[in-house]
Amino acid sequence: MTKLSVNINKFATLRNARGGNLPDVLLAAKECERMGAQGITVHPRPDERHIKYQDVRDLKPILTTEFNIEGNPIDSFIKLVLENRPAQVTLVPDAHDAITSNSGWDTKKHKGFLKEICSIFRAQGIRTSIFLDPNVEMVKHAAETGCDRIELYTEEYAIQYSIGEKERGIEPYIKAAIAAKEVGLGLNAGHDLNLENLKYFNNNIPRLLEVSIGHALICESIYLGLENTIQSYLRQLNNY
Repeated sequence: MTKLSVNINKFATLRNARGGNLPDVLLAAKECERMGAQGITVHPRPDERHIKYQDVRDLKPILTTEFNIEGNPIDSFIKLVLENRPAQVTLVPDAHDAITSNSGWDTKKHKGFLKEICSIFRAQGIRTSIFLDPNVEMVKHAAETGCDRIELYTEEYAIQYSIGEKERGIEPYIKAAIAAKEVGLGLNAGHDLNLENLKYFNNNIPRLLEVSIGHALICESIYLGLENTIQSYLRQLNNY
C-alpha cells in the first residue's frame, strides 16, 4: 500500500496572504489526518513565505500520523529538524529564492555533504530521504550517502502524461525504482502528481512507499471538497 502524505504548505500560503490565522494551519493538518491522510508534509523555507518555523514546532506535538519535514539542509533547517524529530526528513536542493523545488540532488557531486547530513539525522532516529531526478546513476550514488529512501521528482512524468506520452514519461522512473530496489533504498515520489496521473504512476512503479502531494490536492479540493479529494487520492493509490 502506498501512503499519502499531504503537503500543507498551500494552507500556510493562503493564511500568510491575509495575515491572521485563517485558515488555521494546525486545524487543517488535523483535518487532513481525520479525512484519511497517512502523513503530513511541510517544506519550511528560510523566508517563511508559507510554512513558518514556528508552524513546525506547533505541529509536531499534535500530529498522529507520520510527519515529514522537507527542505534544503542549511544550518537553520538542520536545527529545526533536530529540535522536532519528525518520522522523516527529505533533503531537497532548492535555492533560497526558488518558487518551488525544480531539481534533484547530484548525489555524485555532493556525496560527501549528503553523507554528513544523513549521519546527523540517522543518529537521532530520523528516516532520511533524498530528492532525486529519475537517474539510475544518481540513485546508485545516493545509496552511498547512508540515506534510507529516495524521493523521485515527478514533474517530468506529469508533463509527459499531460501531452499523451505517459509510457515514455514513466520509463525513467521505472528504471530508477528498479535501481533503488537493487541498492536497498526505499522509494517515495512527489511533485505535480494529481488525480489524473497518480494511478498510472502508482500502478507502474514497483515498491512505491509514499507520495507527497500538496499543490494539486489543494487546488482540486476547491472544486471537490477537501475530504472528498483526499479520499479520491486514497482510491487512486489503493485501486478501489
